[in-house]
Amino acid sequence: MEANTRSTGRLPAAFLTPGSSSFVDFLSVHQPEILPGNRALPVKGAIEAPHGTTIVSVTFPGGVILAGDRRATMGNMIAQRDIEKVFPADEYSAVGIAGTAGLAVEMVKLFQLELEHFEKVEGAQLSLEGKANRLSTMIRSNLGMAMQGLAVVPLFAGYDVDRGKGRIFSYDVTGGRSEERGYAATGSGSIFARGAMKKLFRDDLTEAEATTLVVQALYDAADDDSATGGPDVARRIYPIVTVITDDGFRRLTDEEGAQIARSILERRLEQPDGPRAALL
Repeated sequence: MEANTRSTGRLPAAFLTPGSSSFVDFLSVHQPEILPGNRALPVKGAIEAPHGTTIVSVTFPGGVILAGDRRATMGNMIAQRDIEKVFPADEYSAVGIAGTAGLAVEMVKLFQLELEHFEKVEGAQLSLEGKANRLSTMIRSNLGMAMQGLAVVPLFAGYDVDRGKGRIFSYDVTGGRSEERGYAATGSGSIFARGAMKKLFRDDLTEAEATTLVVQALYDAADDDSATGGPDVARRIYPIVTVITDDGFRRLTDEEGAQIARSILERRLEQPDGPRAALL
C-alpha cells in the first residue's frame, strides 16, 4: 500500500479491490500492523500511562447527554488537568473515553474514520445499533493491550433517528456491550456517579435538568474518587458536556458549562453533599 513515486499516479490495487465497507476490515487485510491492537509493546507486563477517568451519560425525552471530567492520572499523580474525554463519533453519536488515554483517543479517531468510511462507501449512515457493534469489535481487538494494563473502556451514546430517542451503550474490556436504561457511568469514579444519578434521574427530565444532573454526578464522583476532577474555578476548567438530539451533536460552550458548574458550587456551599432525593 506504500506510495510509488515512479508510478503513473494510479491507486494501489488494494484500494480498487471490492470488499467490506469497514475501514478496520480493510486495514486488517492489507496492513494489519498499523492497527492499535496489533502493535508489539517494547516491554512486557503492566505499563504506567496516563488514564482518563469518569464518564457519565443520561437520556431525556428527545435526546441524550454525554459528559466527562477533565482529569487524567498516572498512578497517584495528576498527569493532566484539562484532558478532553468526550468526542463526536458522527453527527448523531458521541464517545466518552475511560482507560489508557493515548490508546483511547487513537481508538476514537479510528472509530470516527470507520463511520465516515462506511457512509462514503454505502451512501448511507450506519444505524446506531451498527455503530455500537463496530465499537465493540474495536475494543475486543485491543484485548491483548488490556491484559497488560492498557485497557480502553468507553461509553457510547447517540440519538437513534429510527426510534426517535437517545440511547446509551456501555462496554467491558473484552468488547462486551450492554445497552443502559436511563443513565450510565464508566471509569474510576463511576460507582459514585452512578449512585448520584440513580437518586436524581427521572423519565421526564428536561434538557437543562439533564445537563445539570450529569455535572452533579461528576461532582459527587470527584468528592469521593481522587482520580476524578471536579470543577476547577481557579483555572476555569469545567466538565465537558455534550447534547445529542434530532438536531445532531452539540457541545456546550465554555460559558454554558461554567454557568452550570458555578450554580452547583453555590448550592453546595449550603448543601455540601448535594441535592437530596425524597424518601418516598
